[in-house]
Amino acid sequence: MTLLSFLPARRLFRDHGPLYRQLAAILRAPILDGSYPVGAELPKEAAIADRFGISLITVRQALRELESDGLIRKRAAKPAVVAARTPAAKLSSAFRNFADIAAYTRDARLEIKSYRRQIAEPARVAFNLAAGEASYCLRSILVVGDRREGQITTWFPPDIGKRLERKDFDDVLIFRAVERHLGIRLLGARITVRAELADRDVARDLAYAEGAPVLAMEMLYRALDQRPVELTIARHRADVFNLVYDAPNDAG
Repeated sequence: MTLLSFLPARRLFRDHGPLYRQLAAILRAPILDGSYPVGAELPKEAAIADRFGISLITVRQALRELESDGLIRKRAAKPAVVAARTPAAKLSSAFRNFADIAAYTRDARLEIKSYRRQIAEPARVAFNLAAGEASYCLRSILVVGDRREGQITTWFPPDIGKRLERKDFDDVLIFRAVERHLGIRLLGARITVRAELADRDVARDLAYAEGAPVLAMEMLYRALDQRPVELTIARHRADVFNLVYDAPNDAG
């Protein structure tokens, strides 16, 4: 029995949603139930296109989605192969409020690397420090399961940082540890998202390729009096993290 025989022989119609997503769901099923074992070659792209009456472009879009899930590995001039039976975990976040941030880190833990004084331009700008004035810097790694998902760098103003010790960072949410240990109530955070490339330090921390895409989230937390008390920059592997939000149609 060939792998193609595990796929239903039917046409796909746009009335049921994007064609590539329908195909991705069809291909995903025999991978998840083990009919397509790890290491097995998928049918050729042309054979899949012919079976479902779709274009090669649609097939390739579906395969890209499965590859993004970690289920298959595409190869040049050869059929894709099954890479895993279960999808790779992805961090997907909305971040509309502090509860969303807490939900995002529910299954994670923080691995502390260091906590010391350091001169850094992002902290100088965020906290309006004098040139050459050091802030306190916490370096840590966000770990989910046994995989390092994010490099976390956090700065504090001098008068706040000196009141904290390494042992105080006992919560995966650093801002929550600051509130608890110092009694500072935070009003909110301004979050900026940008694309970066992994430098040598990020690549080493996250077991990632140097120069690979990174999603960086800069979070500036403010106290009730609007004073900035924490600046955190979280750099995530682009293959395991995505940012999700709803965009209502309010035009016109």
